[in-house]
Amino acid sequence: MRILIVDDHPMVIAGCRAMLSGQADMEVLEAHNAEEALEMHASQLPDVVVLDLNLPAVSGFEALRRMLKRQPGSKIIIFTMNEDPAFAARSIEQGARGYITKNENPKAFIQAIRSVANGERYLSSGLALKLAFAEQKIGSNPFESLSGREIEILHNLAEGKDMVEIAHLLKVSYKTVANNCTLLKAKLGARSRADLIRMAVENRAARRGR
Repeated sequence: MRILIVDDHPMVIAGCRAMLSGQADMEVLEAHNAEEALEMHASQLPDVVVLDLNLPAVSGFEALRRMLKRQPGSKIIIFTMNEDPAFAARSIEQGARGYITKNENPKAFIQAIRSVANGERYLSSGLALKLAFAEQKIGSNPFESLSGREIEILHNLAEGKDMVEIAHLLKVSYKTVANNCTLLKAKLGARSRADLIRMAVENRAARRGR
C-alpha cells in the first residue's frame, strides 16, 4: 500500500514515517507542497493521500480539488491542526474520505489510513460529535453555509492578508477573490470589506474560545 504524505514541515513527515514504520504493508511517499503532491499523485498513483490543508502557494483544499478532478476515486485524508468542524464538513463535501487532526493518537492515524484504504470514511469520534452538533445549527449560523473556498478566503482575511495575497495563495485571479468577498458580504450581512474582516476575526476568536 502506497501512502503519500503531503506536508511542508519535514518534522511532520518524519513523524508520519515513524508512525507507519511498523506497518510492513505500507510504503511512504512524501511531498512538501501542492505542486509536488499533484505530480506524485499522477505519477506514483498512491493508494491513500494524507494531505495537510495549510500548504504554501496552493492550499490543501485546492490540491484536493485538483486530485479529485484528475482521479475522482482518489482516497484522500485531510491531516491538519484545524479542529474546526466547518473545515471537516467542507473537506468531506469536497471529496475527502477522512479528516484527522495532528494531535490524535498515532493509533488513530494508522486506523484512519486503513479505514480509508478499505473504502470507508474516517472521522475521529470527538470530531464527529462536534460535526454532529455543528450540523444541528446550520441555518442559524451563516458561517456554516459557506463553501470551502469562502472559508479559506475568510480565514486569510482574519490573518490580515489582503486580496492580492489571497489570490496568489489560492492561485486564482484578483477578480475571483473580489467576487467571493462580495458574495461573503452578502451572505454574512457585512456592510464593507472592513466589516467583513472584523467578522472574520471575531468568528475565528469565537471558535478558538469554544
